[in-house]
Amino acid sequence: MLTDKDKQQLQEKGMNAQMVKQQLERFKTGYPQLNIIAPATLDKGINRYGDEDKEKLRSLYQKKQKNAKICKFVPASGAASRMFKKIFEILAAYDGSEQKYLELLTDRGPNSVYFLCEHIHDFAFYDDLEQICSEKGDCIESKFNKKDYVGALNLIVSEKGLNYGNYPKGLIKFHKYKNEERTALEEHLVEGAMYAKSNKEVNIHFTVSPEFYDSFEKHINEIIPTYEERFNVKFNIDLSVQKAHTDTIAVTMENEPVRDDEGNLVFRPGGHGSLLVNLNEIDADLIFIKNIDNIVTDRLKPVTVEYKELLGGVLLDFKDKINHYLEKLTGDEELKDAYVTKIANFANQRLNIDIPNDFKSFEKPQKIKYLVEKLNRPFRVCGMVKNEDEPGGGPFWVEDGNEEESLQIVESSQFDKDDKTQMKVFEAATHFNPVDIACSTKDFKGNKFDLAKYADPETGFISHKTMKGEPVKALEHPGLWNGAMANWTTIFVEVPMETFNPVKTINDLLRKEHRF
Repeated sequence: MLTDKDKQQLQEKGMNAQMVKQQLERFKTGYPQLNIIAPATLDKGINRYGDEDKEKLRSLYQKKQKNAKICKFVPASGAASRMFKKIFEILAAYDGSEQKYLELLTDRGPNSVYFLCEHIHDFAFYDDLEQICSEKGDCIESKFNKKDYVGALNLIVSEKGLNYGNYPKGLIKFHKYKNEERTALEEHLVEGAMYAKSNKEVNIHFTVSPEFYDSFEKHINEIIPTYEERFNVKFNIDLSVQKAHTDTIAVTMENEPVRDDEGNLVFRPGGHGSLLVNLNEIDADLIFIKNIDNIVTDRLKPVTVEYKELLGGVLLDFKDKINHYLEKLTGDEELKDAYVTKIANFANQRLNIDIPNDFKSFEKPQKIKYLVEKLNRPFRVCGMVKNEDEPGGGPFWVEDGNEEESLQIVESSQFDKDDKTQMKVFEAATHFNPVDIACSTKDFKGNKFDLAKYADPETGFISHKTMKGEPVKALEHPGLWNGAMANWTTIFVEVPMETFNPVKTINDLLRKEHRF
C-alpha cells in the first residue's frame, strides 16, 4: 500500500503508482531468459571488410560527414571506485605491520598495488599528487620510501588528496604527454575532432551523474578554448543525467519495498539501459556510441579513427540503400513482383532480417507492408573484436518466442548459464562486444524514431545488492546495447583489438596503450 508521502515521492521523480506496481510484479515473475542458438561469426553475422572496400566506405563517410549532423554519445556517469578496488582493499587491511608489508610484497604482478607504487611517477596525475603532498609539507616519494602506504594511497583515493576513489572516470587524468596531461573526457574531445567533425563543428553528449554535473561543466569550460584553437573547430558539448523516472524500486528478498530510516521508498539507478531516454533526445543523422574509459593516447588514435570512419561508412551505405527501397515501397509506383522479391532478399541476406517461410504466399500489399515495417527501424552498426581471452558478452543469433531469429548483443546475465547447451553456444563465441557503435535514429523521411518502441521490455534482469549489510534486489532495464536495441536493424563489423583499450583498474593506465 502506498501512502500519501509515497505518492508525493513518486510524483517528484516523475513516476506513478502503476510504474511501481509493474516493477513489484516483475520481481515476482522475473524475466524470461534468451534462447541463444549460435554465436555470430565471420560470414555468418559478422562482416569483415578488405582494404579496398574499407577505403571506399571510409571515403563515403568522409564525403557525407560534411553535410550530416554527427554526434558522439558517451556514457560517463559511472563512478571510478571500481578502478581503485585493490587500493581500498589494501587500505582496509594494511596496519603498518611487517606481516602486512610482506603480504603486500608477495604480489608484484602488473595488476598489483605494489606495481602501482613502484610506478607512481608514471601516472598522469603524479604531479597533482606531489603538489597535494607538498602542500601538506611532505613528499609522495618519501611516503613510499618510508613504507607509509596507507598515507600515500589515501592521497590518491580519499578527499584528503585527489579524491579519485569518489570521482567519475571522465574527470580522472588518464594520459601524460610531453607538455600536458589529459583527462578521459579530454581524450574524447580529441577523438571527436578527428572523426566526428562536420562543418568544423563537433557535437559530443556526455551522460553524467547529477552530483558531478557542475564538476564536468567546470572542467569543460576550462578546456574548450584550448582544444577549439588546437583543432580549429567549435565544440558543442551537452551534458545530461540519468532521468529520475528511470530509477527502479528496491525490494527485500521477500519482494517487499525497501524503506530508508525516514520511511521513504528506496530507489536505485536502472542500469545503462536507462540511458535510452537520453539517447532518444538527441537529434542527429549519425550517432557514435563509445564508453568513457575506452580511449588511447594520440600515437594509437589513427587506428581508432580508421575504424570509426569504417563503421560510419557502413551505416551510411546501408542507410542509402534502405531509404531508397523504402521510398519505392511507399511510393505511388506499381512495383513488380521481382522487385519486391529483390528487396526481401536484400533484407534477409544483407540485413540479417528473418523473412518468414510463408512470405512467398503473401499478397503483394502484405509483402510491402511487412518489408516497410521491417526496414523502417532504427539502425546500428556495431564493431566486434575477436576473442583473444575468455569469451564475454558479444554477438549472437537469438531466437524469440515466435521462432524468429535476429542478431543481438548478449550478456551472460541474459540466458540460463545452468543450461549446458546454452553455455556451449556462449563459449563458442569468436568475438566480443567492445561498445563501439554507429547508429541512425531517423526514418527514411528524416523523422526521429521513438526509440522506446524498439526496445524489448522482457530483456531486463534482477540484480542482487546490499544495503546496510542486508541483501536487497534491484531491477535493471534492458541494457542500452542489449535489449534496449533488440528491435533495431543490426549489422556487426569486425574491428581490431587495437580499438579496444578500456581502463577497468588503475593499473591499466600503466599499459603501453595508455603511455605516451
